[in-house]
Amino acid sequence: MKFTKMQGCGNDYIYVNCFEESVSSPEQTAKTVSDRHFGIGSDGLVLICPSDKADCRMRMFNSDGSESEMCGNAIRCVAKYVYDRDIMHKKSISIDTLAGIKYITITTDDNDIARTMTVDMGAPVLEAADIPVISDSSPVTDLILTAYGKDFIFTCVSMGNPHAVTFISEDVSSFDTERYGKVFERDEHFPRKANIEFTEIISPTHLKMRVWERGAGETLACGTGTCATVVAACLNGLSPRKPVRVELLGGELTIEWRESDGHVYMTGPAEFVFDGEI
Repeated sequence: MKFTKMQGCGNDYIYVNCFEESVSSPEQTAKTVSDRHFGIGSDGLVLICPSDKADCRMRMFNSDGSESEMCGNAIRCVAKYVYDRDIMHKKSISIDTLAGIKYITITTDDNDIARTMTVDMGAPVLEAADIPVISDSSPVTDLILTAYGKDFIFTCVSMGNPHAVTFISEDVSSFDTERYGKVFERDEHFPRKANIEFTEIISPTHLKMRVWERGAGETLACGTGTCATVVAACLNGLSPRKPVRVELLGGELTIEWRESDGHVYMTGPAEFVFDGEI
């Protein structure tokens, strides 16, 4: 199988061009290629497939083999892949995902290489049942969960996949994300588990976030999680409905929850790492 490794803010995946390749068991393949000791090493597997509804289709599998609805960092890499390799050489493309069709605008450098992508992530889902999260509130901004004797207040948002965002007063750089993340991911309030974001407010337009991803553990970045974090900050009056810079372990993304159409827009880089064959 031929593959390409790419990363967006350090969120790395193995990409397979299914216009040319066939992957019969993506769940097991994801586990194999993701292993950083015995495989290639990645946060998961992404299949770039033909689509009869959009320019192409993205299927994304976590490192544990589970299929996820959407990944913001991966979809930017898919856009770069299909543009740079002339599969869809146009600067506005559509990508079909389990979370619906997403629209991406590509910005290139002087050599016509795709460098940054702005993704229309659509409107956030705030109804508890649709996220899903078990709560009597909608939007859910006051879900109190406890781990190791410590209370956290979560705001829950879906960006096509479920997120629970909590704002902490301490330095997030030294926060024990693994200890708390693995507990909250599987909390009984989340019927389909959840991605967990721990966020420090530097200023209203500058956030620092670490993420514990459902099915993958802590990663260097999460695009949908970054979007959910900014939406949560806006819902709690901590950030404006203007572009917000979010600092992640692997880089930075700019997120805007626009008042004009209610959609969330994510802008960030995507980088080619290497091609290979396994």
